[in-house]
Amino acid sequence: MKILLTGSTGFLGSALLSELVNRGAELITIGRDKNKQKSHDYIYTENLSSESQFNLDAHKCDVAIHCAARVHVMNESSINPLDEFRKVNVYGTLFLAQQAAASGIKRFIFISSIKVNGESTSYLPAFTEYSALAPEDPYSISKKEAEDGLRKISRDTGMEVVILRPPLVYGPGVKANFYNLLKLANTGFPLPFGAVHNFRSMIYVGNLVDFILTCIDHPAAANQTFLLSDRRDLSLAELLILLRKSMDRPIRLIPVPIFVFRVAGFVTGKGAYIDRLVGSLQLDGSKSQELLNWQPPFSVEQGIKATADYFLKGEE
Repeated sequence: MKILLTGSTGFLGSALLSELVNRGAELITIGRDKNKQKSHDYIYTENLSSESQFNLDAHKCDVAIHCAARVHVMNESSINPLDEFRKVNVYGTLFLAQQAAASGIKRFIFISSIKVNGESTSYLPAFTEYSALAPEDPYSISKKEAEDGLRKISRDTGMEVVILRPPLVYGPGVKANFYNLLKLANTGFPLPFGAVHNFRSMIYVGNLVDFILTCIDHPAAANQTFLLSDRRDLSLAELLILLRKSMDRPIRLIPVPIFVFRVAGFVTGKGAYIDRLVGSLQLDGSKSQELLNWQPPFSVEQGIKATADYFLKGEE
């Protein structure tokens, strides 16, 4: 079986590539690195768009795993961010999928996002695959539109599509908000989050990679959507405790009431950020167990420890 992988230099894609190589998979990757030497077949593309041609007929792949995407952009400068997200996440994805189907690829695995379901479950039950969709920002809107387009391509061509909606993915080399949390935990300073008992679903990158590999050839995964997590939701306080224990730092969490954070968010105009910090976002990932008999191979403690150890090595 030959596997086509996009986004192989990203956080998730690089972890997936490493595991595929370890398992001796026959691979071809698509990327923007024009000069880097590859140990497998490689297709260079300047960008993923509705004009990208990949000549997939020449490579005879069986499965495509599409990790590449335009993700959250700090200090967005575009006048219309949704247009920019659509160029890559919608038009680029669907053009790639059309070429994949035309070349005979049997299954297309798409990495979407739990943000397609919404930003919060603070006053809602946990999201499931059957929950109403409520994307709010350009990124999640583009992912939802890509999902819709992929299902149509599947209906029209017969190519199987598997859609995965992970929540926050963490692990060695994680960036963005989780990296900032690692830096905060590593200070050892007292932190005002001792009373933040929210519930957040997350997934360790090793668990997500394992599930993607399960979906490559599992017959029951065909044309399914899956919500995935470590199956143990953590509050911000619990997460910081685990991080600081893994870093051998004192816990030092002060129980500041939640309403103080809400007021601070209102005053500073950062209410949405505070909601993500102290609010809940839970998903029910039981479908993956019921349909595919899948269990996360790594515990939360193992994932947090691996993440913290990698971070600390970089700080030395």
